[in-house]
Amino acid sequence: MEIMNDVVTKEDLRQFGLELLGNIENLITQTKEGHSDVTEQEWIKSRQVRKLMNMSPGSVQNLRVTEKVRFKKIVGSYYYNKADLLKLFIDEKCK
Repeated sequence: MEIMNDVVTKEDLRQFGLELLGNIENLITQTKEGHSDVTEQEWIKSRQVRKLMNMSPGSVQNLRVTEKVRFKKIVGSYYYNKADLLKLFIDEKCK
């Protein structure tokens, strides 16, 4: 019986992470191409939220902390539900 003592290095983990992200990006691209009737993204990154809504990073964080919009954290990036954002700002405009 042979015992293997494989050591996983930080570089191995970094490479695995990059490969995993590449696979996720490919899946997202395939999903978008397969659903051409979908015209808007359901989830958008913080940077896109700031640009779309002309908000500071702190204001976007406040939306998340106060749970005014749904969000997901994926590999260190936050994604916000676009429909929630639009509804929130339409509701605020009508007040």
